[in-house]
Formats: sequence, C-alpha cells, structure tokens
Amino acid sequence: MLRFLPGPVKGCLSLVLICLNTGFFCIPLYAAALARALLPSTYQPAFTRFSMATAENWISINNGILDLFQKLNITVEGEPELSQDNWYLVICNHQSWTDILILQRILNRKIPFLKFFIKQELIYTPIIGLCWWVLDFPIMKRYSRKKLRKHPHLKGKDLATTLKSAEKFKLTPVSVLNFLEGTRFTEEKKTTQKSPYRHLLKPKSGGAAMVINSLQDHLDSILDITIAYKNLTPTFFEFLCGHEPEIFFRIDQIGLPSEAHSSTLSSAKATQHWIADRWNSKDNLLVELLEH
Repeated sequence: MLRFLPGPVKGCLSLVLICLNTGFFCIPLYAAALARALLPSTYQPAFTRFSMATAENWISINNGILDLFQKLNITVEGEPELSQDNWYLVICNHQSWTDILILQRILNRKIPFLKFFIKQELIYTPIIGLCWWVLDFPIMKRYSRKKLRKHPHLKGKDLATTLKSAEKFKLTPVSVLNFLEGTRFTEEKKTTQKSPYRHLLKPKSGGAAMVINSLQDHLDSILDITIAYKNLTPTFFEFLCGHEPEIFFRIDQIGLPSEAHSSTLSSAKATQHWIADRWNSKDNLLVELLEH
C-alpha cells in the first residue's frame, strides 16, 4: 500500500496509472469500433455487450488504483436489490467530476455499465472520444438560440439526434446517468439562477423525460442517487491526492412516474412534478447531512 506518500505524489501517480489503464483498455474498444463499422448491424448487441464488459474491467482496475493510494470513507445507505439484467435511469446531484468516480465505484457490476449524456463535440476528443462512441454513450446535439434564429429548419433536429442515440439502449440492459442540474453545483451558480434549494441547482427534466419516453417498455426503475461530501467537496485532482472526510452515498429506488404511459411525456413539463418532489427531498437530506 502506498497511502503513506505525500498527497501531491499520490495524486500524480494515481493520474498516471489511470491514464495508462485507460490507454490499455482503449485497444479492445478500438478493435470493437472497427469491427462494428465493418460488420452488419445484426452484430450490434454483441459489440455492445463486449464493450460494456471491457469498460467494467477498466473501472475495476481504476478502483484498485484508488485503493492503492488511499482508504476512502464512504457510507452507503439504502442499497436495494440491483441487477445487471435490468434497465435503469440513474439521476444524481452533481458537485464535482469526482461524482463519476464515486458512482462507478459503488455501482460497477451491480447494474449495467453507466452511460451518461455527452455533447456531440466531445466525440472528437482524442483517445477517449471513440471509446464513448463504441460504448453507445447518448449524444446530445445542441444549437444556440442565435443559430436557431438564423436557421429555423434546425429546430428539433437536436432532439432527433439524441433520440436516435437513445434507440441503441434497447439492444441490451443499460443504465443511463443523468445529472439533472446540467452542471456542477457552486454557490455562484445557485445565486445566478436563483435556485430555491440550499444545496442544489434547479433540475432540468428534458433528459429524464426523453429516456423514460424512449425506454418506457424496458425501464425497470429509477435510481435516485444523493452524494454528499462532508467538510470538503474535492476537485478531481484533490480527490486523487487523498480524500479523508466522509462521503455519503444514498440510493433510492423508485418506480416509474405515472406519466410514463402518457403520450405527452416527450414534453419535459410532464415530469417536472415528480422531479420537483425528488429534489425537495434530496435538498432536505443534504441540509441534514451538511448543516447538522
């Protein structure tokens, strides 16, 4: 164990090892991407299963790297009976890029590999972008209001791109992660958007509505995750340097909202009510954890 090393040294070594691990597992994912481009679409489910299994191994080794340098103090509450054979929508509050490492650590191999929305431009990110594509991460294409005013024919095409991406979720069991706030929480952002919550930004219901509407015949349940960092919310590198304060992780498994069978669910307004209820409960929990 190398937990005795100074924080910056642990952070640098962890980062180097995670990068090397990522580079290693990119190789089989690249091979799957090439085969997927050359072979008929009937092989698509097989490529998806292979890619997800590869990604789970990648995450397991990343978790081992973290354990090599630090002992995390994570309290997990409300562990429901989960399965890798089910479809899940995972919603979560967002405070740091560390959230993704914590989610992967707790949920890896308990549910299907987590896939989260990425902007279309990120597909062109060197090395990792192609991996996101072969792993079928949902792609979001967004046009600015200015561009839509100049090119009104583009209206609705961003949603069509996202829906097309989501169609692949029907091939094999999947877990779709949606940070409803759309960005990481900061006090400045909370003030700017006049959020009514103490520790949360206003949730956006469009992504969740789209996933439920697209997969309503497949989704088994929704996992509402709450993450709280006691005393300190670390940046990604601060976390790699060693994080001693307690991290609270709560899983609430809930059924699909009653609107799930409504033809109007494609509109974000149809899901705002139940999301608002969840966000009120989540904010009260965060107040209890962080202020008392």
